[in-house]
Amino acid sequence: MTLDKLLAEFYKENGIPENGGVDKQTFEMDIFGNRLKLPNPKLRKEVIHIHDIQHILNSCDTSWKGEAFIAGWELSTGFWRYFPICMFSIWAMGYSLWIYPKVVFNGYKNGLNCVGIIDLNLSESEFMKMEFEELKKITKKKKHTEMGVLQWCQFIIWILISQFMFLFPLIVLITILIWM
Repeated sequence: MTLDKLLAEFYKENGIPENGGVDKQTFEMDIFGNRLKLPNPKLRKEVIHIHDIQHILNSCDTSWKGEAFIAGWELSTGFWRYFPICMFSIWAMGYSLWIYPKVVFNGYKNGLNCVGIIDLNLSESEFMKMEFEELKKITKKKKHTEMGVLQWCQFIIWILISQFMFLFPLIVLITILIWM
């Protein structure tokens, strides 16, 4: 089946607007049981299809458990190189570590053996015509990587960076309170 059909099904199953909501000015996200309406910047609109294809590739829904896996997966596949969009993944990893730490780790470990979808450098129209089986083939690395010392060190660094980013507003608030 082609990715355009799989994405249409994915959006319907997960209650996401058509085309991932790229034509909307805002998007919604649940955080700590609260539904937030956030601005939908151009940068997010340009790559949301990639993020959603990653959900399909990894059989993840859009719950925080699914987002936790994808956040770990994205960072281990090198998504961090695409600043500033990677900030969403880093923040999501920071939040997800509090609720699904094992899932984040499993996503990270799985991603070590995958080529990031963004690294394929395909246009959205090329993705939409692609067969799912072809995507699975081209995203698997030929050489298998285990969680060795280097990978553990990198994962720990990502934990620290993501926690700093996630907790930054709280750090600022505490600093202001202490200063006052």
